[in-house]
Amino acid sequence: MKKPVKKPVNGPVSKAWGGRFREHTSASVESFTESISFDKRLWRHDIRGSIAHARMLARQRIITPKEAATIIRGLNEISAEIAGGSFTFRRDLEDIHMNIEANLTSRVGEAGKKVHTARSRNDQVAVDLRLYLTDEIRTISGLIGTLEEAMLLIAERHISDIMPGYTHLQRAQPVLLSHHLMAYVAMFDRDRGRFSDCLRRMDVMPLGACALAGTSLPTDRDSVARELGFGSMAMNSIDAVSDRDFALEFLAASAILIMHLSRLAEELVLWSTEEFRFIEISDRFTTGSSIMPQKKNPDVAELIRGKTGRIYGNLISLLTLMKGLPLAYNRDMQEDKLPVFDTVDTVTACLAILGEMLPEITFNTERMKKTAGKGYSTATDLAEYLVRKGVPFREAHEITGRIVRHCIDRNVGLEQLDLPELRSFSPVIARDIFGALDPSESVKARNSFGGTSPAEVKRQIRHYRRALKRK
Repeated sequence: MKKPVKKPVNGPVSKAWGGRFREHTSASVESFTESISFDKRLWRHDIRGSIAHARMLARQRIITPKEAATIIRGLNEISAEIAGGSFTFRRDLEDIHMNIEANLTSRVGEAGKKVHTARSRNDQVAVDLRLYLTDEIRTISGLIGTLEEAMLLIAERHISDIMPGYTHLQRAQPVLLSHHLMAYVAMFDRDRGRFSDCLRRMDVMPLGACALAGTSLPTDRDSVARELGFGSMAMNSIDAVSDRDFALEFLAASAILIMHLSRLAEELVLWSTEEFRFIEISDRFTTGSSIMPQKKNPDVAELIRGKTGRIYGNLISLLTLMKGLPLAYNRDMQEDKLPVFDTVDTVTACLAILGEMLPEITFNTERMKKTAGKGYSTATDLAEYLVRKGVPFREAHEITGRIVRHCIDRNVGLEQLDLPELRSFSPVIARDIFGALDPSESVKARNSFGGTSPAEVKRQIRHYRRALKRK
């Protein structure tokens, strides 16, 4: 006896892919597999891609100009409703693509059923994500530029102020505060460069690759690429739908950027402590304690430092997601968006708040200058002084070390030694040694390219201002 054939169950939703199935999807599966709860933020880019695709279909006579016009009118209406907050997203329609297509079909009728001709959700989501990240990277690059500009202004304001430079978090040599800040400008300039490189490789259109093998219909991918602003088209249809390198590169660039922000945040935390007292962060960007009324906590800087872990985790998440996937598209790749979206939100928030906070920081320049002269920070200047007098560097280093040991034993600074004491260590030492032991003179003397002299720092500022204008 033949097993009876199950008839399709009549239900409220007919899936776009439901023709092959006899039963409707379980509600639990719909809940588990939906992505509309997070991929709805791609709506602008999805509609933009669909409009360009519809125009191409009409140009290629795959659909009629009237059908294309109807589709475009409907998509523009949907766009206005989503922007206005009146559009209802349905979980049972799975994702942003089917939500828009189903609404379009109910709105304009048969023409709406033709918008998906010669494409798949596989290439559709790939183009949406590229368009989305292109917009977001431009925003992020602009925020980095704003941060650089803020730091350049602070550096100019403190062009001659001296602070202790550190290695191993131990006082090393006097430097200019402006020189220290310009180190971060250099980092952020490279960050903008990384995002610019990422955009260059992202500038490839996958739409038209369809599910993985292309199409037999007479499409014109080049015209769609031009309309959407892409510089080129994906050369291989399998790669087009399975590639997430561009998202990984964005996450990697973001991870390096947030690492730089975290290092700056860490120094702001340290410098605001009573032990350092180098800066005071504005009340507007600090918080208090629920139990200790005297506290003023650098919570913004601490949170930037803390959010770094999220960005690192997002990068590792997508790397792990992609590492074992066979070609071409797999549903695992639905999980690519959450780490990308979270990274966009986190990075933009950190850049924006830091850009607001930095101009309101007060630098305790007197404290910095006083600290810069302690800890034998001009010892290298003493060694270089001896070198200029003809003493081999290794010998000069040894002599300076013995002088520092002598100062430590006596609990005095280098500048407190008199000339006879200094000459007891080397006869080449003369009265001009005292200029070398002055932190202000030490800074001025370091005029090698990229050094901490005021002239060199001014050159750096000019260089990075020009770089900001070019990008």
